[in-house]
Amino acid sequence: MATCPYNPADDGAQMAFDGRMSYGDYLRTDQILHAQHPLSDAHDEMLFIIQHQTSELWMRLALHELDAARRKIAGDAVQEAFKMLARVARIFEQLNNAWDVLRTMTPSDYTTFRESLGQSSGFQSWQYRLIEYAVGNRNLAMLKPHAHRPDLTERLEAELARPTLYDEALRHLARRGFPVPQDVLTRDLRQPWSEHPGVQAVWEQVYRDPITQWQAYELAEKLVDLEDYFRRWRFNHLTTVERVIGVKRGTGGTSGTAYLRRMLEVQLFPELWAVRTVL
Repeated sequence: MATCPYNPADDGAQMAFDGRMSYGDYLRTDQILHAQHPLSDAHDEMLFIIQHQTSELWMRLALHELDAARRKIAGDAVQEAFKMLARVARIFEQLNNAWDVLRTMTPSDYTTFRESLGQSSGFQSWQYRLIEYAVGNRNLAMLKPHAHRPDLTERLEAELARPTLYDEALRHLARRGFPVPQDVLTRDLRQPWSEHPGVQAVWEQVYRDPITQWQAYELAEKLVDLEDYFRRWRFNHLTTVERVIGVKRGTGGTSGTAYLRRMLEVQLFPELWAVRTVL
């Protein structure tokens, strides 16, 4: 005996959306799904576009979380910031996994549409630049690629005027009575972080007595976790580029893999890594 097909309406599912907000309305999927405009007939260009568009969406969320986490830490609500910092780390895990999809594109596939990209490059992502500035890699030379957009320059300059995630963490420790050096607390925020023995001494104090300093200890580990995932993302970026274009220059004029290898050397929270050697 044939059974009737399941009808979700029988269980109370809403099936009519004339004049009512639907899933697609809420997420604006029509706008999102019509934002892919390949410039060539190459099959793999769609992969390339969607890979980078989805990465920008995840970076949008990372910035949202970093903004909130810094505000919480600045208000000494550090425990509330932990979930946000953990989420940023997992966002970078998601970004990391995306390289596996892009690596299905071979060098031969990429050459079929590379010329269509012109001088555009992920190197020019202003959201990625904001993330780097927010977590502490404040390279003023990287303002230049965005100089043609006054609105973006304004956002980046506003970020440079704001304490980084690491600055906020150290200011919080200072308010809790840790001996954070005064020159660290009053440093020029526009400048890149410079490794400081006094900061390492503070973290050493935390790590040598984690039971007593548990919240500071947990904060330290959340920062290390975030940088760990961030490093993995950078490394997989390098290997993906090397797999697809070898050692050729990038479309944006960078040295390609040589540039990405230099980025691997950048440490966001150097004292937190150095303290592991002295414990």
